[in-house]
Amino acid sequence: MSHQLTIEPLGATIEVEEGQTILDAALRQGIYIPHACCHGLCGTCKVEILAGEADLGDANPFALMDFEREEGKALACCATLQADTVIEADVDEDPDAEIIPVRDFEGEAVRIVQLTPTIKAIRLKLDRPLHFQAGQYVQLTIPGIAQTRAFSIANAPADVAATGEIELNVRQVPGGLGTAWLHEKLAVGDRLHLSGPYGRFFARKSAGRPMIFMAGGSGLSSPRSMILDLLAQGATVPITLVYGQRSAAELYYDDEFRALSKRYPNFTYLPALSEGAAEAGADVGQGFVHEVAKAHFGNDFAGHQAYLCGPPAMIDACISTLMQGRLFERDIYHEKFISAADVQQVRSPLFRKV
Repeated sequence: MSHQLTIEPLGATIEVEEGQTILDAALRQGIYIPHACCHGLCGTCKVEILAGEADLGDANPFALMDFEREEGKALACCATLQADTVIEADVDEDPDAEIIPVRDFEGEAVRIVQLTPTIKAIRLKLDRPLHFQAGQYVQLTIPGIAQTRAFSIANAPADVAATGEIELNVRQVPGGLGTAWLHEKLAVGDRLHLSGPYGRFFARKSAGRPMIFMAGGSGLSSPRSMILDLLAQGATVPITLVYGQRSAAELYYDDEFRALSKRYPNFTYLPALSEGAAEAGADVGQGFVHEVAKAHFGNDFAGHQAYLCGPPAMIDACISTLMQGRLFERDIYHEKFISAADVQQVRSPLFRKV
């Protein structure tokens, strides 16, 4: 049995199937509700139920407090309808955003490459074309645990259109069941289910401002897709990538970005290592991403746009540095995938958007 969902302030009414979450129903109709983790952990997709009834689902109590439940709040990624319902959501319009409904895909693993000791590149051949904005991600169903995990698309839209393949860079998380299965069990020829595209992480090209990309770990995926897309489309604004890893062995796609920096005069690549930078060479920065960026820009980020992707601690450190360097909150965009272990960490009081 389905129910009607009206989303304010849009006034749009859509059909929601039994057991389907509010977020999934909206995204499949091309209606964007802000979200991040899609698992009830972060609270980004919080909405208010104005009329009707919904089952709040498995929302984490840190993301949806008891008093918020009493006030009629719900997490769209967990809530399912029990009757025709009206909600109010924080729906915003962005001139650079494309309206792309979420769809389901089947993908065959056609290539698996060990990029670093802990990160693998997985290329999946899709059963039909996928249109997305560089920076967006997919939800991949892991057969070994029958759960989904979010992974950013690491190749550019032009490459996906030409090959029919998406590349996912997967870091094996200690104790992580999903990434362990992908690293240890997935083989070429295996087929996986995925859905997408998701996310509001894309380049705001219309602003015409210099862009700073700050990435750490396997968080390089989204920035790589975005930078390759920008350069291929002839972007002329200055583009800087500050990419950090712990050691040189983990610094993947290093050769590719060095080649791009030589080919495109408006692109600057700044690799950063928290350990062993001296042994890696003079052209590798010593320190964390935010420290290397601060030194390069002389602690003055005014007039730029910043795009951040990586572990939550890195994101928070970068936000603090950027804001101290005179970059406004409205010009900082980021994507941080939140695990259950991250939920209990204190979120930065300096930044309210995800």
